[in-house]
Amino acid sequence: MDWHFVFSQALTQAIGPTMLVYALGAIGLNLQFGYTGLLNFGQAAFAAVGAYGLALAVVAFGLPFWWGILVGLGCAVVLALLMGIPTLRLRADYLAIVTIAAAEIVRRLFRATVWSEHTGGSDGMRGFSDPFFELNPLSEDATWTFGFISMDSGRLTVDFGLFDLQYSHRDLWVMTIGWALVAFFCIVLALLVHSPWGRVLKGIREDEEAVRSLGKNVFAYKMQALVIGGVIGAVAGFVFALSRANVQPDTFSTDFTFYFYVVLILGGAARIFGPVLGAALFWFLYTVFSQGLSQAITADLISPELINQTQVGPLVFFLLGLGMVLLLIFRPQGILGNKRELMLDVR
Repeated sequence: MDWHFVFSQALTQAIGPTMLVYALGAIGLNLQFGYTGLLNFGQAAFAAVGAYGLALAVVAFGLPFWWGILVGLGCAVVLALLMGIPTLRLRADYLAIVTIAAAEIVRRLFRATVWSEHTGGSDGMRGFSDPFFELNPLSEDATWTFGFISMDSGRLTVDFGLFDLQYSHRDLWVMTIGWALVAFFCIVLALLVHSPWGRVLKGIREDEEAVRSLGKNVFAYKMQALVIGGVIGAVAGFVFALSRANVQPDTFSTDFTFYFYVVLILGGAARIFGPVLGAALFWFLYTVFSQGLSQAITADLISPELINQTQVGPLVFFLLGLGMVLLLIFRPQGILGNKRELMLDVR
């Protein structure tokens, strides 16, 4: 069994483009759920409108790439207002219901055949990522391999025999921009939540009636958190669409949002680096389980009568789900979290 390959693939995914998508989406969700107590189950909708806003602006309307970015961000703001205005004055569960429905409505709209001439329907859209990759300073023929530093006879050498992390020039460009965005939003979030504005958000999470009694406009603060978190979700949609060079509606299902929550809870809600750690650990474990089981079956370490290759995928999700259940039982605050941060006043 090739454990070198398994752990190399796991580390590749743990810092790769897909992990960055989930980290960005969970950072936005962290502001909404972790710090404000908003039960947003429609983060996939914000990622979808961001990705499709960019794609439609560039492909369907012929706008420059940067205008497409602005269109996607604007669509996220509009979606947040449409969801928040009728619900944020009500109990928290109304927002949860509306956001779940909104995510499915958005997916169905982009999948509808009536607009398939512009949106591509269920086939999705391509051709919007070319301006982004034209900015890539890396050689098109390059495949980048990284190794871990090790000691050899008292000298510091690079040992590529331990782990090999291989990325194409396109993936490395997406990772460069993605990690810069993760760092930027972590810094912005840290500044926001440690400001007086952020302390009001925490107060709303704990007891919004007490905050309202102090003369604060709770509705306005909730709306601001929903908009900012939704904009960060749209940025996650940008990275997701650009990393795949296409955008397809069925990838933005409600499962997308649930994975954001898994990542956030795993790393720790209401912690700046919780989403980043959670995303890296989630994709590391997912790849270790999937690649490890596949390698074990190929090497006859696991009998095909017990499990075959087609059953690996469901078993991996079962193991990850079992791990999340145990985490919620024994450490519900996540790896970095504080248990008191999850005592939400969801009324």
